[in-house]
Amino acid sequence: MRSGELARLTGVSTDTLRHYERLGALPRPGRTGSGYRVYPDSAVRRVELIRRSLAVGFSLKELVRVLRVRDGGGAPCRQVRALAQSKLEQIDRRLEELVALRRQLAELLATWDHRLEQTPPDQPAGLLEMLPGSLQLPSRKEIKR
Repeated sequence: MRSGELARLTGVSTDTLRHYERLGALPRPGRTGSGYRVYPDSAVRRVELIRRSLAVGFSLKELVRVLRVRDGGGAPCRQVRALAQSKLEQIDRRLEELVALRRQLAELLATWDHRLEQTPPDQPAGLLEMLPGSLQLPSRKEIKR
């Protein structure tokens, strides 16, 4: 099948397929005489496996390492399990951080509500100036991890 059909069947773009190929997650397909990529039927399962792996938190770099072992006839199951355990631990840490942040924000809102009760409606209450330096919001990079 050609790249457009594989992309349609798996819900990714042809650019994504080429990206997976460049990284080694998807084996390079054969080519027609005119240079079009021609994928075997097994490419559908491979792209679906990649997408599911990414959805649970594996990075493409991690996945490529695992797939190289697997494609070479190895059994990277313990490595996959260890990676998944690490992902779970990262999620647990992020959840703890978010729970702490939620508590800080709830306390801040209570403080702001008290300040607003004491501030006339036409006067600034200076809420943003009350933001504590200790309020630790996770960065975008930390959230995406």
